[in-house]
Amino acid sequence: MATTCVSDATAEANARIRAFMAARAGRALWPEEQAEYEQLLAAWSNSAHPQSTSS
Repeated sequence: MATTCVSDATAEANARIRAFMAARAGRALWPEEQAEYEQLLAAWSNSAHPQSTSS
């Protein structure tokens, strides 16, 4: 099995998403929870796939 190098920020964001969803297992997210989940996903995405800024 290949190992993957994951940044600390990505690992932290992933852990936050897992904890968030584990606390809500078995039910749909409320609208405010959906918004928070989307923010967590954005943080994970930005840490896993940083956007390069070129001028």
